[in-house]
Amino acid sequence: MIEATRRTSGAFLAWLDEWYAGLEPASLDDLLAAAGGPERAAVFCVDLLEGFCRQGPLSSPRVAAIIEPILRLMRRAHDAGVGKFLLPQDAHPPESPEFGQFGPHCVVGTPEAETVAELKALPFADELTIIPKRSLSCAVGTELPAWLDREGTPTLALVIGDCTDLCIYQAAMYLKLRANDRGEQCQVVIPADCVDTYDLPIETAAEVGALPHDGELMHRLFLYHLALNGVRIAKSVT
Repeated sequence: MIEATRRTSGAFLAWLDEWYAGLEPASLDDLLAAAGGPERAAVFCVDLLEGFCRQGPLSSPRVAAIIEPILRLMRRAHDAGVGKFLLPQDAHPPESPEFGQFGPHCVVGTPEAETVAELKALPFADELTIIPKRSLSCAVGTELPAWLDREGTPTLALVIGDCTDLCIYQAAMYLKLRANDRGEQCQVVIPADCVDTYDLPIETAAEVGALPHDGELMHRLFLYHLALNGVRIAKSVT
């Protein structure tokens, strides 16, 4: 059984590498035109926090590396007339049940829970709407659903940030499934260069008492799973 699984998975993983390498860039101008204009678009920048980029036990250089591509895309979107920038962000209470899975991180009021300085320095930083969340989901117990109901479902949702297999997956699937349920058109687009996840090798995981996490595999596998569910995965959005 194990050998059969290895043979089957090996073929799929080889295909997955080819699929990922073959991702094509998307034009923001084309995406906005198809959406009906920049007023019908929204950018969801998830969890780009100091606690996932530079400090704390869950910080990762893989995640820190997406800061610059995200800044470029957000500047480009703003210049193109996009005015909705939503920032769902971890703001955990000190005794969050989630810490049983991932350990303490991004406790509200601590430096880890701060938006990265580069986003704060954007000239349109006052237009960024922070949405505190206490779980992996940006839709459970937050103001996100209320905002969507007031403003209407965007026909284009750009989802960027971290982590690919956790909060990004939850946000993109929520937006896609919500639109499907309502019979509404919403193209959810994830630029692969603007999302990533952390890496925790098997040996290190054993030392800290956590489950191992292969960052590259989980990043690619969950992007594929999102594509399987109708989310458009682009190499980049320019």
